[in-house]
This record gives sequence, C-alpha cells and structure tokens, in this order.
Amino acid sequence: MIKQALALCLLLAASTAHAALNVLACEPEWAALVTELAGDRARVSSATKALQDPHHIQARPSLIARARNADLLVCTGAELEIGWLPLLQRESGNPAIQPGQAGDFLAYRFVRMLDKPARLDRAEGDIHPEGNPHFISDPRNLLPVAAALAQRLAQLDPANAAFYAARDQDFQKRMNAAIARWQQQGANLRGAAVVVHHKNWIYLADWLGLKIVADLEPKPGIDPSAAYLAQLIRQMQDQPAKLILRAAYQPGKPAAWLSGRTGIPAVELPYTVGDSGGAKDLFSLYDETLAKLMGALR
Repeated sequence: MIKQALALCLLLAASTAHAALNVLACEPEWAALVTELAGDRARVSSATKALQDPHHIQARPSLIARARNADLLVCTGAELEIGWLPLLQRESGNPAIQPGQAGDFLAYRFVRMLDKPARLDRAEGDIHPEGNPHFISDPRNLLPVAAALAQRLAQLDPANAAFYAARDQDFQKRMNAAIARWQQQGANLRGAAVVVHHKNWIYLADWLGLKIVADLEPKPGIDPSAAYLAQLIRQMQDQPAKLILRAAYQPGKPAAWLSGRTGIPAVELPYTVGDSGGAKDLFSLYDETLAKLMGALR
C-alpha cells in the first residue's frame, strides 16, 4: 500500500511538472502578471530586461531558442515590438505562438488605446497605428488584461482553469484596492503641468490628471536638438511646468539640461518591474511611481 501511494505521488508530481506552461513575455511587466496569475503552474521568462528600451531589441539566437519552446508568448503589441517580434515568431518555427494562434497573446487588444494617429506618416516620428502602446503606466489597464490572460492560460491548460480563475479574482481584488489607494495618494497631482521625455506617460497623465504641456522629443523617437531645447526654455517661461518626467531606460541628459536651466525638478520614474530598487513587482512599481511624483512635487 505504501509503495502504491508513493508511486501515485510520484506520478502526480511528474504530471504537474509536465503540465506546467512555458511562457515567454516580451516585457518584464507581463512576466510579472503571468506569475501573479499562474504561480508555479508556469515557467516564466522575459525577452527584455527592465532597463532596455522595448522598441529596440535584437532577436538573438538565444532568444529565438526560448521562443521555440514557448507555449505562450505574452507581448504588449500595438507595434511596440514591431522591430523584433515578427522576426522572433518567424525564426522560432513554433506554430503555437504564431500570429492569431492561442499561444500569441497581445495585451493591447484588451485596453482602451489612447493617442491613435489621425494619419500615418513616418515623418511624424515613431507613431503607432493602433494607438500609444505605453499603457502600462496606468494600472487600471492591468485589470482587463489580467482577466483575458487568465482565460488564455485556462484555454492552454484546462486542467488548471479553476486555479487561474481564482488567482485572477484575487489579483483583481488586490489591484482594485491598490488603485483606490494610489489615486487618493496622488490627488494633489491632478492638474499639475509636466514635461515628458517621450509619449510614454500619456496613460499616467490620463489616470492621475496630469497635464502634459511639452515633450523633450520634438517628435516621438527623435532626439532633441539644442535649438529645440532652447525653444522649450522659452515655452516654460510662458507655460511653466511642475515636473519633467522620463522613464528609467531613457537618457537623462535632456531632462537634466532643461531642469538645470529652469529649476523644474527632473524625475526618473520606473517604467516596468525591476528597473529600480523599489519596483520589484506590479504593486511596488506603482508604489514607487507615486512616491517619486509626490516627493518631487513637494
């Protein structure tokens, strides 16, 4: 009897290990979200690191090898990864993660997209036809993405469907409570004028009521010239801002230059999980974002 029980335990353990999904996330925030929903039911890795610009990644052989073995590929979409994701999918030769398959999950499809261009013209810089893909800066967007992702995990791993649903329910409850707390903490930010390095903070501004009055980039993805920065100084005299915001992966010199000449505090915000000491998961990511904004405003 003992031998039979032991054999059953070993069989169940082997079955569980075999059933674990292999998930490749394009960015650290999606790796963190999969971990929230799947726990030990998935092996999760990220294609990019926190301090890398997700626009500009190379689909190296080592990354292609990881994609080749993935059951699920979780990415932002909306052409954020247009420079490398199609190549990654094609070169992986993995039918499960090809566009339109169950193993291809694009988060933007479940989010209200902002900043959709009225016309498509590359002369206008780094534009995205489906809208601005930097929606991770608004935590409210995590809620519909998490719900859809839990359903996709259940579709790929039906044996654990109830587990994923329960984890999603718990995540929704904790995230909703955290969002209410963050909005209360950031009430004084509403209406504050800010300069941004890149158009990756429009969702943050929409959430907290910030007013974006200028961009450090003359066009998305285009580095500012000395003449353009001088123009910004003149603009700040007529339309002063409270803060200059940039993501941790973006160069600090333009923000520091403008800050030094205007006295406006330059704030480096965490953009994703892991790009600062405090942003260790999805909850501490926004804890630190609010703390840095409120600290600089004071």
